[in-house]
Amino acid sequence: MSEAYERERQNNARLDELSAKVSALRGVTIDIYDSARSHEVIESTSETFSSMTTQLKGSAGRLGRMAASGNKVAIFKLSGIIIGTVLVLYYIWRLFF
Repeated sequence: MSEAYERERQNNARLDELSAKVSALRGVTIDIYDSARSHEVIESTSETFSSMTTQLKGSAGRLGRMAASGNKVAIFKLSGIIIGTVLVLYYIWRLFF
């Protein structure tokens, strides 16, 4: 009877060890998944900013051509956009800082 009890105790000890290893492996797997996911978010954000930069350069070029043409309405639009952008950035700055 004591031999069966000893084997049962050994089996339980090994089962606990195996459970600890599986838990550690699960933690490593979750960390790897989180890291890969954060890299995807960083790459996506980088692509978004690069696209936004290209669009802003194009818009600035078009606005510059409109202002260079001497059209007073275009100059007022450009002035309004610049003032509006400065005000929005100012309020965002005050909101966070």
